[in-house]
Amino acid sequence: MRTARLRTVHPVLWAGWAALAAGAVLCVIGWYGVSGERFAEQQLPYLASCTVPGAALIIAGSVLLTHGRGALAAARVEELYALLVAAEPADAGEAGQSATAPLAVSGNLLMVPGGTLWHRADCPLVAGKAEAVPVDAKLVRGGELSPCPICEPAEADD
Repeated sequence: MRTARLRTVHPVLWAGWAALAAGAVLCVIGWYGVSGERFAEQQLPYLASCTVPGAALIIAGSVLLTHGRGALAAARVEELYALLVAAEPADAGEAGQSATAPLAVSGNLLMVPGGTLWHRADCPLVAGKAEAVPVDAKLVRGGELSPCPICEPAEADD
């Protein structure tokens, strides 16, 4: 699902690349023309007609690419935000759940070996993972593991 804004950014990027390429070609032609002339009076037409416009095109292409990439990033952030806001559970209003209620409510606590968080057994981050093991109480007491911010297992101890 792509937004219309993502599609409108691509022409700006293509224009930027085209301006960079045309500027590079003009600079090479200007350099080649200047290098073949001995006197400054004969070099000026190449500078005026190729090298200066080529440098201007390179600068314009760089600006277009920078603007296009920034607009593309902004469009992607807006699209992700829209997906996040639209992902509201259908039964949230019926069940009367508050917005701050944890996603998981199981009393069993799990951890992933090598991980830094401990979770409830039905937490979406560990549910269905074969490598999840019961929490080692020594790691929790030692402060090596912290509670998962999604399932909020610290409330299970209360």
